Amino acid sequence: MVKVKKCSFCGYDIPIGRGIMYVMKNGTVLNFCTNKCRKAMLLYKKKARRTRWTAHYGKQ
Repeated sequence: MVKVKKCSFCGYDIPIGRGIMYVMKNGTVLNFCTNKCRKAMLLYKKKARRTRWTAHYGKQ
């Protein structure tokens, strides 16, 4: 059975064969569903809990 991955930023499911895998210098693997999520987390340093279009919005 194939394991479904979750986006590291927004928390939504990533379909098989889609998305971006980003490996940081320390070996941490981040999975992103879109380029929008990748830029929000890595480039703009946004917090998922403060971003309205994420599944993590408003959770503490």
